[in-house]
Amino acid sequence: MAQNSKKLSIPAATVPRLSQYLRKLQEVQSRGVTTISSRQLADEVGTNPAQIRKDLSYFGEFGIRGVGYDVDRLIAELKKCLGLNRSWNVIIIGSGKLGTALALYRGFQRQGFNLIGMFDADSNVIGKDRGAGAVLPITDLEKFLTGNEVHIAIVTTPSAAAQTVIDRVVAAGVPSVLNFAPIRATSSEPVILRQVDLSTELMTLSFYLDK
Repeated sequence: MAQNSKKLSIPAATVPRLSQYLRKLQEVQSRGVTTISSRQLADEVGTNPAQIRKDLSYFGEFGIRGVGYDVDRLIAELKKCLGLNRSWNVIIIGSGKLGTALALYRGFQRQGFNLIGMFDADSNVIGKDRGAGAVLPITDLEKFLTGNEVHIAIVTTPSAAAQTVIDRVVAAGVPSVLNFAPIRATSSEPVILRQVDLSTELMTLSFYLDK
C-alpha cells in the first residue's frame, strides 16, 4: 500500500501523539466538555500547547483564536487524520497468551478495528475460541486471505516462525503488519511493517529502575 506524499512529510513522532490527543478528547467529551483550549488539552496529555498546535497544523486549522477547539469537531477530524473514520479488518496469527489477550481486548472494535480471524499451527488450539471465533489452521491462511479483505495482520507467533508468516501475508497482499515477535522482521515487498518489542521495552524500564 503506497503512502501519499503528504503523510510521508509528517514526522513519525506526530502520529502517536495524535492518538493520545484523540483518547483524551474522547475522555473529556464523556465528561460533557464541549470546548477545549490547546493549553487545557496540553495539561490533560502532559505536553505543551505549542506542540499540540504544531501537530494539528499538519492537517489544517481546527481551532478558533481566543475560543479553542470544538471537542466534537476535533474528535471527528483526528479520526479522519488517523484513518479511523472507516473500519479495518484485522487478523491475529498466533493464539498464545499474547494473541489471546489482544483478541479479547474490545477497545479495538470501538476504534473501528474488526478482528475477523485468528490462526495457529497447534492442533490442540485449532477450533477453539480464543476471542475471535474458532482458531483456524495456519495452513488455511492463504485461502482465507483470498476470500477476505484483510488490512492488518498482527503477528504474535514464536520468533522462529514470525518471518515466514510475515512473508506469507505480505505475498498474499496484506498491506500492513504489526509484529510482536522479538525479531527484526523485514520485507522486500511494499508493506507497512511495525515492530513492537515488549522485551526491549521492559529492559528499558529495568535500566531506569536500577539505581
